[in-house]
Amino acid sequence: MQWISLILSGLEGVPSLAAMRWWTNRGPLHSDKRAEETRLLRQCAQQWGQQVTHVWDRGFAGAPWIGSAPEQQVRFILRWPSRLKLVDEKGHRNAWRITQGKRSQDHREIWDARRGCFRKTGIVVAPVTHIQFAQPLWLVVSRPGPGRQPWYLLANEPVATLEEAWRIVFAYARRWQIEMTYRYSKTELAMESPRLWCWERRLKLLFLATLAYAFRLSLLKLTNPEVVEGLLRNWRPRTGKRHRQFALPFAFRFEPPLAHLIVHLPTFNPKIRDDSGQQL
Repeated sequence: MQWISLILSGLEGVPSLAAMRWWTNRGPLHSDKRAEETRLLRQCAQQWGQQVTHVWDRGFAGAPWIGSAPEQQVRFILRWPSRLKLVDEKGHRNAWRITQGKRSQDHREIWDARRGCFRKTGIVVAPVTHIQFAQPLWLVVSRPGPGRQPWYLLANEPVATLEEAWRIVFAYARRWQIEMTYRYSKTELAMESPRLWCWERRLKLLFLATLAYAFRLSLLKLTNPEVVEGLLRNWRPRTGKRHRQFALPFAFRFEPPLAHLIVHLPTFNPKIRDDSGQQL
């Protein structure tokens, strides 16, 4: 079973489930990864056009995706492996050599959620092209400081100012929140381990799980934040000093209170109170 999904997210707010597809490379219904990805990209281009920016990780680095972007007329941000070559004013070179020795054009203090501290980060921008295509591209390098590997971000949008360069960096940093949604789908919804052998029945089960997942994300958007806070306080409190300081994804915390609310929904009495005892 092969799986691909599309998450729609902004720099702020709750992600939305845009698409999920499964396919197999065996039997009469066999397909391949490249065809499914191209079909999904074509669907996104028809529905949104250039209203969204596609954020791709290093697994999508290569000529097929860079060549498909101008055909579908989509904007993208691609994390480029430092060992792969690009073309600048000095010819074909590895990506890390293009900005080697260049001073950072700007610095900012960015919060490092993993280590719980601010980290001074610099950026440098260089115009480049791909070896097989003449499409102008821009290489934005984010330098997080000593001991951390820089990000080599390739974008097909013109980067004329430093604010546009920082927007590309923050857009790619938002990708980690999307990775957490995949983790939730694999662990809580068990989408990678359906215990059904028949392909049609397996798809029905996965579609039901997809609908439940999309419904849950919609509740996070429409629910009053005070009600969500009250649900967490009453049915999933964080007790203990270490538990309160540990960074736990919100989706994992909200699942038990939501299940409790749905089970008791016919007799639910919303007497949820805050710390001062006032009813929400």
